Amino acid sequence: MTEEIRLIKKYPNRRLYDTATSSYITLADVKQLVLDQVVFKVIDAKSEEDLTRSILLQIILEEESAGAPMFSSDMLSQIIRFYGNAMQGMMGSYLEKNIQTFIEIQRRLQEQSMPKFGDNPMLNAEAWSQFVKMQGPTIQGLMSSYLEQSANTFLDMQQQLQKQARSIFGNFPFGNFGAQAADNKPDAPAPDTDSYNQPQKKTG
Repeated sequence: MTEEIRLIKKYPNRRLYDTATSSYITLADVKQLVLDQVVFKVIDAKSEEDLTRSILLQIILEEESAGAPMFSSDMLSQIIRFYGNAMQGMMGSYLEKNIQTFIEIQRRLQEQSMPKFGDNPMLNAEAWSQFVKMQGPTIQGLMSSYLEQSANTFLDMQQQLQKQARSIFGNFPFGNFGAQAADNKPDAPAPDTDSYNQPQKKTG
């Protein structure tokens, strides 16, 4: 049985209306829905345009501006450079797969902490904080460093692909293809010099 999508409408006054609770909600409430893994969709109340991505980006912007950002300026600059790039689609897929990988790492950490902190220590901020400190300070910045390293790996991969493309296609004379075609054109047959040297018959 598929889970029913929770519908949220955005009105021209920028207010968000949750149709499930018949009440207006804030971005903080939408963030809580994300944390609770509630499947929802945000649409424009008038045009019914899907605004889910736009709202999620607003939440990310607020979180990044709150003083504990995950993305460095350098990483954001690298991401921006991929817009309009031929490899934009590959970059999006690459980051998405890496997020899934990180979620799996997080799940394993959670499983390791269960014997000490219970079924879901992440719901207990104090317990989870203690576990993170026990595992070492490197885990605190794991999300940021992991995504940054993944982006750098992708850039290296892109450079390698470009080098391979240059080495392969560089051997093809695309630039002077016309000249090469002319050079490879079969030579015209040589004139028969004997016909000129033979005396011509006189006509009476």
